[in-house]
Amino acid sequence: MYLGIDIGTSSVKAVVIDDRNAIVAQGSAPLEVRRPAPGFSEQDPDSWWRATGTAVAALPADARGSVRSVGLSGQMHGATLLDATDRPLRPAILWNDGRSARECVDLERRAPDARAITGNIIMPGFTAPKLLWVARHEPEIFRRTACVLLPKDYVRLKLTGEKVSDMSDASGTAWLDVGRRDWSDVMLAATDLNRSHMPRLVEGSSPSGSLTAEAAGELRLPRVPVAGGGGDNAASAVGLGVVLPGHAFLSIGTSGVLFVVTDRFRPNPERAAHAFCHCLPDRWHQMSVMLSASSALDWAAQLTGEADLARLVEAARARGWGRHSPFFLPYLSGERTPHNDPDARGVFFGIRHDTTAADLAGAVLEGVAFAFADGLDVLTEKGGQVGQISVTGGGARLPYWGEVIAAALNRPLTYRSGGEVGGALGAARLARLALGESREETVCAPPPIERVVEPDPALVSLLASRRRTFMRLYRNLREVFAEYSA
Repeated sequence: MYLGIDIGTSSVKAVVIDDRNAIVAQGSAPLEVRRPAPGFSEQDPDSWWRATGTAVAALPADARGSVRSVGLSGQMHGATLLDATDRPLRPAILWNDGRSARECVDLERRAPDARAITGNIIMPGFTAPKLLWVARHEPEIFRRTACVLLPKDYVRLKLTGEKVSDMSDASGTAWLDVGRRDWSDVMLAATDLNRSHMPRLVEGSSPSGSLTAEAAGELRLPRVPVAGGGGDNAASAVGLGVVLPGHAFLSIGTSGVLFVVTDRFRPNPERAAHAFCHCLPDRWHQMSVMLSASSALDWAAQLTGEADLARLVEAARARGWGRHSPFFLPYLSGERTPHNDPDARGVFFGIRHDTTAADLAGAVLEGVAFAFADGLDVLTEKGGQVGQISVTGGGARLPYWGEVIAAALNRPLTYRSGGEVGGALGAARLARLALGESREETVCAPPPIERVVEPDPALVSLLASRRRTFMRLYRNLREVFAEYSA
């Protein structure tokens, strides 16, 4: 048995697989996000460890006792600041926190070659500008910072006592030379840090340490190796068998991601695409990222008072789209690809007296689908090849949403067994690879196909027409967003 643990934003998931790659057990535990000020998003690092204990405890005892190795996956970019005794100095600042927009500009001024080194525009979600914000607003905490870890790597520290990260997760810090797969002294110096503040780097399929006696006892696991693991999207790719150039997946999670594997470092920062290392050696990937996907639907459910997402989506399906159906810009936390606009906000447009809750839900499903289409345009506009697209994330459990997204992209979507557990499945596969006993092509084979959603021609035509209005709405509002947030 092989255990994968995914430190998500809304929950920690634990998955056990066997030698046939079959999922034999699952557990989960919820997490809470704190928003102490507009644009802020934080979590207590120790809540990740407590939730890990709860998720692993939910696994059957015989499965836990048979685990031979552990892999980790996690939400990217979170700044976990530790003191010299390895204790958190403040709540972790998360990937969807927008407070450091000013510091992004400052960092690119300090490091003019930042985009060439990192392959990315420096965005507020990344880790490095968060440290500049801490230095400016919480100088005593910055002075006491001895190490900065990403969320899954803080859990690794609790598991193994080792400070280690993998190449894919480290790519999202803006401290990594992504082409060279090593920390960049230039980028570290631009934030008044050095290599001593960083964890050791390994490939995601390599060992990073072993469970300590204390951690093994607390989790009731054997003292087994822990793989390097990966950022949530790279690990999800491994779980879906998206490991060769051109392979792609779409994640309908808290955020939305369109991910394609590349054979080399292929940056496109001008369009806010991400170019990161994969969590397997000698591979990279491009991503378009939207900050609100299933979280936008959760918000709509709260707004409409309908707690059952499946029922809300079914109401939207029954309602469909008419001439006066409203639009929704899904930028509740700002947006990355293609706008790189932390000031962007969610907008309903075209609401009338006869607008229903089902209309609003349909607008949210459509708006998120259009944002995915924006991302696909970015990944293919310079000749990039995006092949078969597999689907993962919690939103994959809502079949109608897949129909809407397939029509917006005008591409078929492939649903695979286990796709809904995402990063945890990939982490378990990386755990198996870290033992060095199995071949990558065996461990990382795509899971069985459950269904393929083909784009409906009538819906393709309707959404193509509506998308033109969607795109105009953002262009017309961009300056207003900036004025509103000033």
